[in-house]
Amino acid sequence: MSDSVSDCTENRSVVTEAEVEALVRGICFKTGPPRTLGVEVEWLVHELRLPQLPVTPARLEEAYATLRTLPLRSALTVEPGGQLELSSLPAASLMECIGSVSEDLAAVRAVLREADLGLSGYGQDPWNPPSRFLHEPRYDAMERYLDRTGPEGRAMMCSSASVQVCLDAGHEEPGPLGHGRRWWLAHQLGAVLVAAFAHSPMAAGRHTGWRSTRQSLWAAMDPGRSSAPALGGDPRVAWARHVLDAPVMCVRAPKGAWDVPEGLTFREWTRSGTPPDRADLDYHLTTLFPPVRPRGHLEFRMIDAQPGDDGWIVPLAVTTALFDDAEAAETAYRTVKPLAERAGSQPAPCNPLWTEAARGGLTDPELHEAAVICFAAAADALPRIGATREVQDAVAEFIDRYVARGRCPADDLLSQFHGKDIRT
Repeated sequence: MSDSVSDCTENRSVVTEAEVEALVRGICFKTGPPRTLGVEVEWLVHELRLPQLPVTPARLEEAYATLRTLPLRSALTVEPGGQLELSSLPAASLMECIGSVSEDLAAVRAVLREADLGLSGYGQDPWNPPSRFLHEPRYDAMERYLDRTGPEGRAMMCSSASVQVCLDAGHEEPGPLGHGRRWWLAHQLGAVLVAAFAHSPMAAGRHTGWRSTRQSLWAAMDPGRSSAPALGGDPRVAWARHVLDAPVMCVRAPKGAWDVPEGLTFREWTRSGTPPDRADLDYHLTTLFPPVRPRGHLEFRMIDAQPGDDGWIVPLAVTTALFDDAEAAETAYRTVKPLAERAGSQPAPCNPLWTEAARGGLTDPELHEAAVICFAAAADALPRIGATREVQDAVAEFIDRYVARGRCPADDLLSQFHGKDIRT
């Protein structure tokens, strides 16, 4: 996540408000037939002998130095709290994506095992408070900014992990794979994905009252940064307006601390006496954290990290099937339309539907019913998109263990900690 400031020179080419709008419309939704996909998997790093123990910064740094020497196909990055992230290259198929990331993860785990370290797939650290590992101007500024609205930002930065599925924006033309429908569906189906894959019910060793504490933190953060734009119109217009009206997190500097303005939107910055340049716009886009982020493709950011070495494969397979298979996409669209009425006009993740998904998982009857239908459609579509029998079996096992029973991975964790299922 580290960014260079080498482009902060005196010879800046500033951008106007109109240019920002045109640039955002052009770069954030690149349409065409869905052909590629990707995944970003984040992990908490823990001591092998006792996962509850935090790893010292010195041990993390030594392990990461070794990992950086590996010939990985995925990009390896480190999050502010020391979480490890692998980001795949765009893949031409589901199985190509799964294969390359699985090989990279095996290599990473082997190195960590030699250092007596391991990876945990929790959406939020169940045991330890947020602690910064990376101390860079970007994260110093981010922390100062997020602290203004409460402690949720630090927890998001330093204690959370997710499975982020990346899919093409879709066709320019209307239809099940059209970019307008995929944008709308991502935000409505997103609540079902939050509920089904919720896996962060604990913090500081206690039940928080949420199946997805991670998602509750995103909803409680600055809504101008973590919420979705209004739905219903042209996605490009809505996103461009959202980008311009979002608050500026920080103004980069080649040396020293970065400025953290208060109450300054990007639109207002373009109208100021020292307007931003293209690099400032590109950086601003990386500081927006909506549940679905358009980056040319669509980045699904609402799914908690999953348990097990290969747990990340199920949300990748299910989400891909529901968006890239036309029949499954149509089923998902029809299924979540009633949920959209319940969500109301308030954007995700702050609307009632997303709140209940994060709080109760699949204990909510409507979310449970939608999940049963959508996961069945995804399972039917997997052979059509080239999924192997092994992947099909993993999805079927998840459906049987969780979806069919109105459960999510968080329920297993609660049972482990409390010795019984907690259905509140």
